[in-house]
Amino acid sequence: MALSIGIVGLPNVGKSTLFNALTKKSVLAANYPFATIDPSVGVVSVPDRRVDNLAEFSNSEKKVPAAVEFVDIAGLVKGASEGEGLGNKFLSHIREVDAIAQVVRIFDNTSVLHVDGNIDPVRDIETINLELVLADMETAGKRLQALDRDVKRGVKEAIPEFEAVKKANAKLTLGLLASSAEYTPEERQALKGLHLLTMKPILYVLNKEAGGHNLDEARDERWTKLQEFLEAAGAVWVTVDANIESELRELHPDDKASFRQEYGVVDDGINDLIRAGYQTLGLMSFFTTGADETRAWTIPRGSTAPEAGAAIHSDFKEKFIRAETIGWEALLTAGSYAKAREQGLVRTEGKEYVVQDGDVMEFLHS
Repeated sequence: MALSIGIVGLPNVGKSTLFNALTKKSVLAANYPFATIDPSVGVVSVPDRRVDNLAEFSNSEKKVPAAVEFVDIAGLVKGASEGEGLGNKFLSHIREVDAIAQVVRIFDNTSVLHVDGNIDPVRDIETINLELVLADMETAGKRLQALDRDVKRGVKEAIPEFEAVKKANAKLTLGLLASSAEYTPEERQALKGLHLLTMKPILYVLNKEAGGHNLDEARDERWTKLQEFLEAAGAVWVTVDANIESELRELHPDDKASFRQEYGVVDDGINDLIRAGYQTLGLMSFFTTGADETRAWTIPRGSTAPEAGAAIHSDFKEKFIRAETIGWEALLTAGSYAKAREQGLVRTEGKEYVVQDGDVMEFLHS
């Protein structure tokens, strides 16, 4: 599935450095605003030990992990919704992605400029979100006027979208994200065509600096305020050191561990970010495994067996008969497919089966 995550944030918070670490691609990362003008795109593998375990189990010649696309989008500034900086261009790039990874700087370093002169993560988040809200207010307002005319003329098909846009606009008018409103499934579907920026899921990426003054270590009032904001918003967030991860990106995995220890960076925040991004997009993986290949297939959560089959080949959906299914852990514990079948662990599932994350599947089709 070609779904993408846009990396956004204020200038000089580490977006391009993070993108370099993610994709091992060099894009311009400089200590001044607008170092990245056109979005760069990179496809990265989703770290997943299940692929490794199943490949070892099947002695597979090849293993293919799931992948997710990240887009590096230049820094937003206050007034972007009115064209400040390169605002309109940036907002159009954000409109094209499926989710947002908002990079938030949580380190003090006077040698790295901040557009507002000091570090305040919640203020930075509110600045970005307000620009998205203002852009959406214009979009929703125009659409609401058109829908209002249609409803008054008796166009019944316009009613679901009219109700949905009204709900979204009410939240936007209060300075809140459109996603904070409650929608029926029909209303949510009706909103998709509007491509509202604040309906996109947001993953907050807290960027720290090894050896620097990091708010998560200082635990000052700015960190407390940030935690309260994230908790109140029910937000998903990860902590990374983009600079260290970018420096380590070319090293052999065995060398990375020793360098991490030297820098005092224990966790691989990049892997956490990729996994969190994959989940933020509402995606999950099922697997096929054999001597030739072990592969993770990407599908939306809640997909049925025929829909999952379509990830392999479009014919699998239309000509689906049944799928043999077993959880990846159950298969490894059994030791072989034959033993798993003897123990009754391999299930035959039909068209209504909702695939679970980690299922190992074989499809039978006409």
